[in-house]
Amino acid sequence: MSEGAKIHLDVQSEYGPQDEKEHYLKAELDYGGIRFMIDGRCDGLLQSEDGMMIDEIKSTAGELPAADDAAPAVHWAQAVCYAYMYAAEQGMDAMQVRLTYVSTTTGERRAFVRKLAFGELFEAVMDAVRSYAPYAQMIQRYVARRTESAKALAFPFPAYREGQRKFAGAVYKTITDGTKLFAQAPTGIGKTISTLFPAVKAIGEERLRHLFYLTAKTITRTAAEDAFALMQSGGLVMHVVTLTAKDKICFQEEVRCSKEHCPYADGYYDRINDALLDMLDNETLMTRTVIEQYAHKHRVCPFEMSLDAAYASDALICDYNYVFDPRVNLKRMFEERKRHTAILVDEAHNLVERGREMYSSELNKADYLQLSRSYKGVNPRLHAAAKSVNEWLLGLRKRLEKERSGELSAGDVTSGYRSSAEAGDAEGVQPEGAETPAGAGQQAAAVQGADSRAAWTPLGNGQAVSERLPGDLIPLVETFVEEAAQELAYPAIGTEALAAEASLPDLYFASQNWIRIAKLYDERYVTMAECEKSEVRLKLFCLDPSHLLRQAGKGFRAHVLFSATLSPLSYYMDLLGGSGESDYSLSVPSPFSAEQLDVRVLPLSTRYRDRERSIEPIARALLGMVSGGERPPGNSLAFFPSYDYMNKVYERFSAMIESLPPGKLTLRTIVQSGGMREEEREAFLAAFQAGNTEPLLGFAVMGGIFSEGVDLVGDRLTGVAVIGVGLPQVGMERDIIRDYCERTGRSGFDYAYVYPGMNKVLQAGGRLIRSENDRGSLLLIDDRYLAQPYNRLLPAQWKEYTIVRSRSEGGW
Repeated sequence: MSEGAKIHLDVQSEYGPQDEKEHYLKAELDYGGIRFMIDGRCDGLLQSEDGMMIDEIKSTAGELPAADDAAPAVHWAQAVCYAYMYAAEQGMDAMQVRLTYVSTTTGERRAFVRKLAFGELFEAVMDAVRSYAPYAQMIQRYVARRTESAKALAFPFPAYREGQRKFAGAVYKTITDGTKLFAQAPTGIGKTISTLFPAVKAIGEERLRHLFYLTAKTITRTAAEDAFALMQSGGLVMHVVTLTAKDKICFQEEVRCSKEHCPYADGYYDRINDALLDMLDNETLMTRTVIEQYAHKHRVCPFEMSLDAAYASDALICDYNYVFDPRVNLKRMFEERKRHTAILVDEAHNLVERGREMYSSELNKADYLQLSRSYKGVNPRLHAAAKSVNEWLLGLRKRLEKERSGELSAGDVTSGYRSSAEAGDAEGVQPEGAETPAGAGQQAAAVQGADSRAAWTPLGNGQAVSERLPGDLIPLVETFVEEAAQELAYPAIGTEALAAEASLPDLYFASQNWIRIAKLYDERYVTMAECEKSEVRLKLFCLDPSHLLRQAGKGFRAHVLFSATLSPLSYYMDLLGGSGESDYSLSVPSPFSAEQLDVRVLPLSTRYRDRERSIEPIARALLGMVSGGERPPGNSLAFFPSYDYMNKVYERFSAMIESLPPGKLTLRTIVQSGGMREEEREAFLAAFQAGNTEPLLGFAVMGGIFSEGVDLVGDRLTGVAVIGVGLPQVGMERDIIRDYCERTGRSGFDYAYVYPGMNKVLQAGGRLIRSENDRGSLLLIDDRYLAQPYNRLLPAQWKEYTIVRSRSEGGW
């Protein structure tokens, strides 16, 4: 429970037997031809000697107001609205209004009371209505146009592609039936318009009021914006808002959201109403560029403006986290609105790992140590709070080190586990003959952690895992959060504090999130500790995000989760919060002919132990792919499971090219690097142009920025090679996921390694055929493509492959 909620309960516990708390009130007023409804719950409805009283409770970490006229006007306005609603309902001539302030740091209370006649209450509420009326009138005019245009909208293409009408029909039925759809639809079918068009039509038919289009990447957000622009060119009138991450859209060099540091935050609420009215009255498709334009014009924060516009929009294009992440979800989204909103989740295969990330949280010892040193002698309470967390983590490290140096060796206690340090750069290949362990808690003698309830199982290499929450750490982190909040509100003075000021907000929010995730902890979680030298990382790791994803989506009218690689469907329906028999599922066949794609398999081992000797034959196979043969060479992409492997093959490939006789082969190469800037990414893709005078071969990493969501249509891409089966690197997290899945009746190795890996393969290969006119060649390099379970996970259109076994056969 939050500190504010506790304070509310404390104050309410002192009410008399005739008093009421959380009393629901509502009223209706007519103005300008519109009926306005106001409703809400007051904190307290009290009976006093001088008549009925509304009590509004406010908690603050700052100084309490010294007098009633020093209390914020918005606090009085809220309480006055409640007083008006009760007085109008009961026919009262006057009401008392009380603001009760409580300090979260000292517990001090101050209360201010005003007695207002009914006429004063009425005028105060009408002032608010008159201020709101221009916006309401604009919305009233707009809604009629929106509904009519959506109802009349025609499909924005001359005809549906094969399978596209079936997909769009399934989306419409899902929305009208109010259920959940898991759909696998092939690349190039037009998934974006196939989901957005039926959703817009449902709004036109008044079966739906709002839609969220959720994406994981910027490029798919752009595709959604383009689809809305296309529909708007066909007559659609609809408010569409794109949300951009705060750090990307912020006008300032440093993101510091306070009026002292940002002119766009200073006076934001004085200017935002005019800014929103201006934008909503003149724009329909509110992209990042449009929002920035109006934010500059009215001098308001573009991020906060986009959030405020989102609540006024019909369609919202945004990242997954605005619905699913407990840190940043749209908390002002009322349940009433959710019931009329559909969620369209693009590239839904990404949501499994994103879900694990959103519902996991970690703490790092070094952060608390640094902060405790910075605030020593400056803010003793914050120094002590940070020091307490640091010492808890230090104690855990010492206990684990003591166990590691004892008689019980890491090899004795880990049985089937292999750590990432032991496996190096290996993909997640299960050791031959090894049995999958039954679970972390059954593998070894336990090391007692700092919490007497938590048993730690050492895994070697400074790693340990517990199936329990370290409960005695929670109050220490909570105390740190409280002291950090006070420091952020009222900074201490001192050079050391100034030096630490930049890191404090990040650690405050990280600690706050850790507490939030701790409240979600159940049997689907483990606690992981990693010790390296003096550092300790403690992570609450979500093994199975399905329950929390289901809870986060609860209340929305319909869910459509779709991807070209939602395979196997049963795996994704399980981990993405499927509800069982009430869910719909759909698999749309590829609309493209088998003649458009030439698939070849080179059965070569790319396992970690075989990688060094695989470099030469892979380089030769790539040389054969780009050097012509049965079809003219063009632009090709080769995808690898890691940067290290990619770079080694690239070096050997380059040496081969250099050793060729002059004029034998003219070829350009381009290589993906880690942490590429936006302009570098654009330059990489821009190199793939139709009509290049010489062949181009790009080297990229599976699961990276170029392996999904990239459209290189026609002759911009004519060949793709996929090296390996994409298995994630062996490590503690993957092995723990495997064990959990085994314990819960699933195929652990498939869930932890095979399915995520093959999804990356399918995404990489899917870059090739994007339209009816595309032609291309796909080379799959790994002997596992001919074995199960990998072979059965290949798409039907890939299974008409030719097996190649030599460099000459690898040419096209």
